[in-house]
Amino acid sequence: MTIREFKLPDVGEGLTEAEILKWYVQPGDTVTDGQVVCEVETAKAAVELPIPFDGVVHALLFEEGVTVDVGAVIISVRTGPAEEAPEAAAPAAVVAPAAAPAAEPVAEVRQPVLVGYGVSTASTKRRPRKGAAEAGAAPAASVAARNGSAVAPAAVPAVVPAPVVPAQNGSATAAPVAGSERPLAKPPVRKLAKDLGIDLALVIPTGDGGVVTREDVHAAAAAAITPQTAQVQAPAVVQAPAPVVAEAVVRAPVDTAARETRIPVKGVRKVTAQAMVGSAFTAPHVTEFITFDVTRTMKLVQELKDDPDLAGLRINPLLLIARAVLVAIRRNPDVNASWDEAAQEIVLKHYVNLGIAAATPRGLIVPNIKDAHTKSLRELSEALSALVGTARDGKTSPADMQNGTLTLTNVGVFGVDTGTPILNPGESAILAIGAIKLQPWVHKGKVKPRHVTTLALSFDHRLIDGELGSRFLADIAAVLEHPRRLLTWS
Repeated sequence: MTIREFKLPDVGEGLTEAEILKWYVQPGDTVTDGQVVCEVETAKAAVELPIPFDGVVHALLFEEGVTVDVGAVIISVRTGPAEEAPEAAAPAAVVAPAAAPAAEPVAEVRQPVLVGYGVSTASTKRRPRKGAAEAGAAPAASVAARNGSAVAPAAVPAVVPAPVVPAQNGSATAAPVAGSERPLAKPPVRKLAKDLGIDLALVIPTGDGGVVTREDVHAAAAAAITPQTAQVQAPAVVQAPAPVVAEAVVRAPVDTAARETRIPVKGVRKVTAQAMVGSAFTAPHVTEFITFDVTRTMKLVQELKDDPDLAGLRINPLLLIARAVLVAIRRNPDVNASWDEAAQEIVLKHYVNLGIAAATPRGLIVPNIKDAHTKSLRELSEALSALVGTARDGKTSPADMQNGTLTLTNVGVFGVDTGTPILNPGESAILAIGAIKLQPWVHKGKVKPRHVTTLALSFDHRLIDGELGSRFLADIAAVLEHPRRLLTWS
């Protein structure tokens, strides 16, 4: 039997770290080559990681919510002959008597508690907590004594049933359980509680094994508005005499919790913020607007929806707007370019990777349709549907967001008329699509209700001057005002 280590790979070009979002396995689980063991979030997307070999999970080296450097070992796996059960029981024999029941060591190995750093036989051991009132076993008492903490007699009954976990130095520590004075919580949750001024001892844990979750902390923050709420929660969590509870209530900063909430910026949201700042202060932005009648386009959308040859396709105004943009790029190819700062060159691109800005629970991402200029209307519709569905599920890969040339952002779905969008870094332009509304409009010499919208085009003035940008925007509007140009201008 050997222990093999799986390191965090570089799942994207130039990425240096990733946050572990979710583990799909626990110590003791059997894994096979190619099986997905965890999901991580990089600065670009959420990615599932498969294990490259068979075996039994030995240890998970990082908890969920922890940011890990590329190349760090995140999981270790026992491979080789089926000797897992004896090996798993061996560490427990150091602490447990010879006559101890055989079932106890198995339970200890299967305990789903993640470790901090390094590979060890005691993969379920948590690091000693300073000031923790742990009792019920002699080694635990000695650990508490070394940390300078006193063992509270009232806490003994709550800790006695806890399984004993062997440490690397041969001592034993009582595993934390729900009801102990020091509630279990992951590092990000502890930081959140600290930022909100919430004492974790006053929070009711709802996670598996009595672990305090982010939702529990937010709930405690909301409940802390009144001292009465905090007093109701405390007895359910802190197994200690009444004076201790009263002291904890006095320490809790009741007033500040409801006034501010701090949200750590990381992952996709962090890199988006950095990219937007870099783009805004690097590329000289120019934004132009055009308001026009899209009644004919809206009629065409309805006709396409009713066309049996296009049954099952997602037909909407965005599809025809994307098509109009591709036609306008063909008529104005110089807009499809990028700026090479190092070489001080303009790079004209003979392909169009059309980006679609998508708001997801993890933040704004901009996946793009590769070689959109080569696709038929059906293929473009299918690509748009797949792109939106993948983004909504949080499964967009880093490759899907690389090498974009021009982006569309549909702010109209929120009822917004227009905006001044910031360029996606490395691209030449971004088109904001406003809401399509019935408005009074002069049509054939008479004021009639017509479908009207506003487009806003932001572009890099190093690449696109005012004349080119104006022609490009006017061509898009001309196609959408008279959609027959989708044929005559193609």
